[in-house]
Amino acid sequence: MARGWESKSVEAQQEDAAGKSTLEKPRLTREEANRLRETESLRLSLKNVADQLARSQNSAHRDMLEHAKADLQRRIEELSG
Repeated sequence: MARGWESKSVEAQQEDAAGKSTLEKPRLTREEANRLRETESLRLSLKNVADQLARSQNSAHRDMLEHAKADLQRRIEELSG
């Protein structure tokens, strides 16, 4: 009997959690979702470039990475505001 009561409690908790998560998230327009996706993609690319820059010892490669980093930062700023 206790087992049945426990499963109902868990089921109720899951329903409550599912209801809360859908209420807290605002719906995004297609353009907002695309902009958010692109911004996250650029941030991941920026992190990758920064990691490569930290490891790079070739000056020409470092220059290329610095330019890529600046371009990514500019594009992120454009999308943000």
